[in-house]
Parts: sequence; structure tokens; C-alpha cells
Amino acid sequence: MTMRRHLRPLLAPLAALFCTAMAIPALANPYEHTLANGLKIIVKEDHRAPTAVHMVWYRAGSMDENNGATGVAHVLEHMMFKGTPKVGPGEFNRLVAAAGGRDNAFTSRDYTAYFQQVPKEKLGEMIALEADRMRHLTLSADEFAQEIKVVMEERRLRTDDQPQSLLFETMNAVAFKVHPYRWPIIGWMDDLESMTVQDARDWYERWYVPNNATMVVVGDVDHKAVFTAAEKQYGALKARPLPVRKPQEEPTQTGVRRVTVKAPAELPVVIMGYRAPVIRNVAQDVDPYALELLAGVLSGHGAARFSKSLVREQRLAVSAGAEYDASARGPGMFYLVGTPSQGKTVAEMEAGLRAEITRVQADGITAEELNRTKAQLVASEIYKLDSMFAQAMEIGQLEIVGLPYQSGEQIIEKLKAVTAEQVQEVAKRYFVDESLTVGVLDPQPMENAPRRPAAAARH
Repeated sequence: MTMRRHLRPLLAPLAALFCTAMAIPALANPYEHTLANGLKIIVKEDHRAPTAVHMVWYRAGSMDENNGATGVAHVLEHMMFKGTPKVGPGEFNRLVAAAGGRDNAFTSRDYTAYFQQVPKEKLGEMIALEADRMRHLTLSADEFAQEIKVVMEERRLRTDDQPQSLLFETMNAVAFKVHPYRWPIIGWMDDLESMTVQDARDWYERWYVPNNATMVVVGDVDHKAVFTAAEKQYGALKARPLPVRKPQEEPTQTGVRRVTVKAPAELPVVIMGYRAPVIRNVAQDVDPYALELLAGVLSGHGAARFSKSLVREQRLAVSAGAEYDASARGPGMFYLVGTPSQGKTVAEMEAGLRAEITRVQADGITAEELNRTKAQLVASEIYKLDSMFAQAMEIGQLEIVGLPYQSGEQIIEKLKAVTAEQVQEVAKRYFVDESLTVGVLDPQPMENAPRRPAAAARH
């Protein structure tokens, strides 16, 4: 799944391994341990329900690919379910289901991750399954030949036949000139058509090693027992040198970039993407938190500015929104998206979005807007604690993009500390034409558009 994006019961640990786990000093929950081979293990004990979420994150996503082999990270994600000498093709999912659990995987620009959520007594089986395919994956030419067709059809269904997805993909390739964020996670079709099983093998050998992975467990578990089980299953796997990750800095943009995509659709769409920073230092950064607040003020709820002004009052837009993600390994973008109402033009839609930003730049935001948006953002962070899966996701995502996984509470405090003046300042600083890329969907008649059934995907 792209992200736009599943043997035996745990045996009594060997005495030596048990002693190793017991020797780890007590830490505040979550607990952390790193094996000698570099595998980092983070365990958060949550005893409210007798279940456990088990995730393995690899710090390898589409940004680590090379031009000509785009999409290989996602293809390898598919191939990870094709079996090992111990577990046959398709058996991984069956074993998880037999254990009473669910599983899946997802690929992003920054990482690839695999997860299972199972009754707590089945956690040992999941650790064994993941450790097995970390090193012993079967990558057969026949299985690859079938699966690459699945991935190409996925691309057709989710991108080529989806006008807004096609627009975003095309716009992204214009917004980034150098950085690998410019190519799609699923890959260019030409690269998928020419991809071989050896490309997948090379990716697997390059990145699927314990010293490039983080294991996260959240649930009704004892962290010492988890460390012991991880040592038993992963301890024998060898670390290998990772490729040198060279800096991939995007050059400074010096003017507006524009692109138009013609595709069968009912209505046009405008996407405006502005370069924006992401969190690099949780404690010291300010602007990413202010940008989070700005996104909320613009479109975080039904009474937000875009919905109130552009949709209900002016009736300029069918829908309008703002999207921003403050955590990423690479450069950030802040997106404004609008679909003009029938009879309205894309120029009017763009002007409407610009006008709302100009209002913030000139007049700032009200205390009520600030407080309401803060309450919603903080609540969404706190609600994550109700879900074991959401807790595991947050830990893994923070860790894999290079931020301390313990930062959750600090991030909440930083959001609470944002002032109205800081929101106004980031609107002035980052919403300038020099850093803007505009993508427009020019709708074409739909009578000749392909009619495909909804995709039935494993993810």
C-alpha cells in the first residue's frame, strides 16, 4: 500500500537471553533496547486490553530510490508476502488470521512498514514471522512477474484513472526539480514495466537489514519479555553496511511554477503548493507548529475559514482545504486545494484561495480561531492514546523520520504555545509566489473515460 498507504507460540526464553533483558535498566514507559546488530526495539506497555500491535519499520521509502527504478520500495512491500523457505506464498496472512489478528503494510516517501495486531499471547509468533522475512525472503521470478502486474494495475486504478491523483502527481514532479520527492511512491509506469526481480532483490539486500529497522510493540505486554523474544528471533541476523545517504537538497525556487493536466472529470481542481519547513528540532522549532495551526484555521473544521467563506458565503467552491504535514525526512509543502462551483473558473478559485491567505497575512487570526484550532489539534493528539495502533504509528513515524519518539507530549506543548502573531508571521513568510507551484485540472468530457471497477487490494 502506498501512503497518499499481517509459528510457534512464544517459548520460554533461554536463561542467557533472559539475563540480558533483565540487565537493561528500567526506563519510563515506553522502553527502548537496541540489539547488537543495530535493531532498535521500542515497547510501550498498555494493559487496557489483551492485545498487542507489532510493527517493523524500515527507513527506506521512495526517496531512497534511483531514477529509472522508481516504485521498487512499494513493489518490494508486495513481495514481502510471497514467502520464505519456512512460510509459503500467501501463508503469512493466513497465519496472522489464524492467530486471530489482522495485518497489512504501507510504503511512503520516507519509510516502509509492516504491522500485525493480535491477541497478546500470539505476539511471539508475529516476531518470528517478521524476523524470518527480514532475511530469508523468497524472491522468485515467477512470483515477481505476477505481482508487478498487480502493482501496474494498482497504478492505473489509483492514479492514471483518478484525475485528482494524476494532477497531484504531475504537480509534485514540477514542484520538486531535484529531490526524489518529485517521483510518485508507486513509481512511473515506464519504470514498473522495465523492472525486474533483480531490482527487488537489490533493494531488499540494500535496506532490509536490522540496522536499518525499528521494531515497535504497543500493548498488554511485558517489555522485558518482548526484548528477550526479539533477541531470540532477530539476534542472529547480521548487520550490514548501509549505502551512504548523500544530501539531496532542493534548490531555492525563484518564481511561480504552473502545470495543467487534462483528464476526464466533472469539475476542475486547483492545487497550490508552497514550500514550507518541517520539524527538525522538536524543542527549538516554531514555524512548523504555527503552520499546523494555520492549516486548522483554514480548513480544520466546519466553521473554518475556507468552508465558511469560500463554500457557504461566496459559493465559490464546492470544496476547499489545506493540507500540511510537519514530519518528513525531506522538504515540506503546504497545499491549498479547491474545486470551484459550477460556473466558476479556476482563476476565480485560485484568487479566492489567495484572498484568504492575504486576510491572514494582513489581519491575522482571532483569539477564538486560535483557541478552537488548538483545542482540536491537541484533542486529536490525545485521542491517539485511546488506540494501541495509533500509539504505535506515532512512535514509528517519529522515530523513522529522525525525531525522538518520546516527543508526543512535547509536540502538544509546542502546539499549545503557538501565538496568533506566529500564525500570521508564517503566513507572511512562506506564502509567497517565489515558492509556489500551481496545478490545475482541466476537465475533459467523460463519455470516453474508462470505466473500471473499484480496486480490490490486499492493503
